Amino acid sequence: MKFDAVIFDCDGVLVDSEAITTGVLREMLEELGWPLSHQECHALFVGKAVQDELAIIQQHTGRKPGQGWIDEFRIRRNSALSLNLEAVPGIHEVLSRISPYWQSGIACASAADRGKISLQLDKVGLLGYFEDRMFSGYEVARNKPFPDVYLAAAKALDVAAQRCAIVEDSVTGVSAGVAAGATVFAYSPLGHDEPLFQAGASAVFTDMAALPDLLM
Repeated sequence: MKFDAVIFDCDGVLVDSEAITTGVLREMLEELGWPLSHQECHALFVGKAVQDELAIIQQHTGRKPGQGWIDEFRIRRNSALSLNLEAVPGIHEVLSRISPYWQSGIACASAADRGKISLQLDKVGLLGYFEDRMFSGYEVARNKPFPDVYLAAAKALDVAAQRCAIVEDSVTGVSAGVAAGATVFAYSPLGHDEPLFQAGASAVFTDMAALPDLLM
């Protein structure tokens, strides 16, 4: 096989969560006096941890949200995810196909907090593929776009990062994977491939069913 491990981002790759999460974030930012369109919110925040973006929120609202605001965001976000979250189309079939080849060499490394990762994978029935191989950008020194969470995942899997394939969907995540020294495949169902290539993606694919052939 080309790779010793396959590491998946979570949001937008395993679960179709980004519209749900940004919807909650838009509501809460508007309550602070900063209205954003879906496209604007997506461009500013997708692929990043909200707690790492408080400076930009302060810049546009005149006040820096405290821990209470962050906690409220997580509560409202998790409630919406619990009700409405679905798996990315085709990901169940992909994981079923590739898991016999990599087994314990499949992991999830996300910029999100661990509680969100577990909630989402459990909600859509994917948790069993990852077991204890879930890694949060909140638990390393620097979150994406830095490579720390991917390097931590590779180390825990006892695999060189250069022998890892990473599956991402955002410029922020692709940048993190490339900085780790891994090969990054970018999932972009709407076909917005140029920014992902510029960030260093080795390939961009629009249909999740294409992933196994890229990996094997």
